[in-house]
Amino acid sequence: MKATRMLISTLKEAPSEAKIESHILLLRAGMLKNEVAGVYNYLPMGVRVLNKIENIIREEMDKSGSIEILCSALQPKELWVESGRWMKYGPELMRLKDRHEREFCLGPTHEEIFTSMARDLVKSSKQLPITMYQIQTKYRDEFRPRFGLMRSREFIMKDAYSFDKDEAGLEKSYQNMYDTYTRIFTRFGLNFQAVLADTGNIGGNGSHQFMALSDIGESDIAYCEACNYAADVEKATSKLDTFEGLAEGKVEKIHTPNVGTIEELVDFFKCDAKNFAKTLIYHDFMNEKFIIAVIRGDREINLVKLVNESNSNENYLKMATDEELAELGFVKGFCGPQGKDKFDIYVDYEIAEAKSLYTGANEKDYHVKNVKYGRDFNGKLCDLRTTVAGDLCPVCGKPLKINRGIEVGQIFKLQTKYSEPMKCTYVDEKGNNVPMVMGCYGIGVTRTLQSIVEQYHDEFGIKWPLNVAPYHAVIVPVKYDDPAQKELADKLHDTLANNGVEVVLDDRDERPGFKFKDWELIGLPYIVTVGRRAAEGIVEFKDRQTMEKVEMSFDDALNKIVSAVKSL
Repeated sequence: MKATRMLISTLKEAPSEAKIESHILLLRAGMLKNEVAGVYNYLPMGVRVLNKIENIIREEMDKSGSIEILCSALQPKELWVESGRWMKYGPELMRLKDRHEREFCLGPTHEEIFTSMARDLVKSSKQLPITMYQIQTKYRDEFRPRFGLMRSREFIMKDAYSFDKDEAGLEKSYQNMYDTYTRIFTRFGLNFQAVLADTGNIGGNGSHQFMALSDIGESDIAYCEACNYAADVEKATSKLDTFEGLAEGKVEKIHTPNVGTIEELVDFFKCDAKNFAKTLIYHDFMNEKFIIAVIRGDREINLVKLVNESNSNENYLKMATDEELAELGFVKGFCGPQGKDKFDIYVDYEIAEAKSLYTGANEKDYHVKNVKYGRDFNGKLCDLRTTVAGDLCPVCGKPLKINRGIEVGQIFKLQTKYSEPMKCTYVDEKGNNVPMVMGCYGIGVTRTLQSIVEQYHDEFGIKWPLNVAPYHAVIVPVKYDDPAQKELADKLHDTLANNGVEVVLDDRDERPGFKFKDWELIGLPYIVTVGRRAAEGIVEFKDRQTMEKVEMSFDDALNKIVSAVKSL
């Protein structure tokens, strides 16, 4: 391929909306073009990378015994009503009506469609197990799309669903996909970690996320170096801190004028934040009620854990306003759980460990000392706290560490969450209709693309791994109108192409420095310069990963590139 026939749309500066390096580089290297917030067009170089990523995923999915299909992105409301998710999914679901006023959504995920398909097409136990997958565009109405392909309104996903006869079959399918994902992300050269994860809107009773480690990742990972425990912080737990709080005693109301925050209380009482019970009141719009969460003063609430305990949704759970607090008999800054038995109260386990604690008196400028769980208030005991560095590992008791990562894949044990309400069954040997046991497995294809850039770049641009690079090599003649340089450049281009190498010949009438900057930015693995020693058959060979340059013969450069490509 000659560069003069290509659309090379590199930029000196990235548009102002790009904040992280991988997003900046994808725009500057001409891989993407922004359409509107959270929606991107893929330019020729980007499409080539995307196709290679998809092909690797297909190879490994096919090797795993999965079969590929392709579903519509347009999904009827009726299926989502069957599963119970039409309202619960939240405002991220893009809903629309056709001219007949029939309601649809643009699929953010495809549990309902695949379950419906299995329900209609799989009847006999002899057809199970089966795993089907697709690679397709998804749509989510993100409130604040950001970071390019990391959080966008439209993205490409590989989603797969397994259907088994029983739990034992699901365990095999789940492990098969865990191993498949490990191979996929290893082939991409990603530095990744598989961690325990919350099931979120997808549901089910078990999940792992595959996280590409990165400082710009939106997810925190709690991990233990001693025993290899690892979990997303939405799921992570820790051994209980057995701090006993205040000595058990008679409840005592104390005047605390204008002292409403934990920091102010610590200063006022001259004690550790652990001695306080923090009472948080939420308006649960989905279930049309108010709920109370109680955690220790030094802790932060893990909203995902509270959502799971209260059977709500993050999009519908909001902190109560000052006006709502007043109507409910609370005072901002002075809230307490005592005397509030009419509400659903969720209490973190650490609160029950304390003999007694300080808490708000539900009266302005007053707090209460020696409040004790089980005596002065009750509630459902559960894990509500956000795990932090230094908390003790729930497996071995060693201190946990925190890292950041980008979620590139997630797998779920759905069990019968969808098959049961949607009547997706098979007929067993006794003639009974038995719900299929399901698993769900997703890879963010476009997010993976950007994650590779996040881990493979330097100050000059992208450094694509060879197996996903848009082209394997580029030949840059210093003066293409020089007969010796033109002859050697053309010969190298044609010979490489005939040996299965995807190669570009930069025949543009531009300064050499301009060309080199373009290709370093775009990130092709090998840059071969044909210059003053062309008549001798000598070229300059640059490895983009290391930026090492060395002069070598035409044959050596040819063999080096061909050998590398054939080893893929």
